[in-house]
Amino acid sequence: MPTVTIRFYEELNDFLPAEIRKRPFVRECAPGCSAKAVIEDLGVPHTEVDLILANGQSVDFSYRLREGDLLSVFPVFESWDIGSLSRVRAAPLRETRFALDVHLGKLARLLRMTGFDAFYENDLTDEELVRAARKEKRIVLSRDRGLLKRRLVSHGYLVKSLEPRKQLSEVLRRFDLSARVRMFGRCVLCNVPLQRVEKETILSLIPPVVAETYAEFSRCPACGRVFWKGTHWERMKKLAAEVLADSRGGEH
Repeated sequence: MPTVTIRFYEELNDFLPAEIRKRPFVRECAPGCSAKAVIEDLGVPHTEVDLILANGQSVDFSYRLREGDLLSVFPVFESWDIGSLSRVRAAPLRETRFALDVHLGKLARLLRMTGFDAFYENDLTDEELVRAARKEKRIVLSRDRGLLKRRLVSHGYLVKSLEPRKQLSEVLRRFDLSARVRMFGRCVLCNVPLQRVEKETILSLIPPVVAETYAEFSRCPACGRVFWKGTHWERMKKLAAEVLADSRGGEH
């Protein structure tokens, strides 16, 4: 069987056993083994990888390993653009849209609250989620490595934190989205963009005290729910400010 030397860099080491982190190590591979197969056999989902070098040359996941190969595997580069170099996947998706697994419902609501398109249904199987994400060109968010290793998942991210606020900070940092936050741009229930409405058109749907206190209103065209900048809006605005501070701070 071919014997290759592999080195993982930066946070990809978090997926590896302690004894092979942050150093080159030798691995035997089955004849014809692909780069993707050996990377994922070691526990690293392919969606976490942005660049693979085989003997110093950029290769894609289908590269067939050969005796004596030196494989270097890199995560996302935050400080410089490797778009012209990396071959591991097609160009980035034109729009940043997400599909979340059944365990990330609270994160889905927070993403919608900050204006991002976040597809989420709590009764979908993994297969249904992956199919929907592929059809609609969405980035899969999950805490399940196995889901992200599926061949049909081209873009994804393994969420590390268990706490929704920290999960949101992770996602904003990973995809460099801080400048694109638009508070209350979508219905947190329906994931549909909210529409500005005149107060006179929704008076029958809001309490009189709200009509007297607030002047600006939005409404979800799907469920009809009305939104205004009340105390809940102020709390969420404060939360968003904290999350943005975390995401820009580069904490890991």
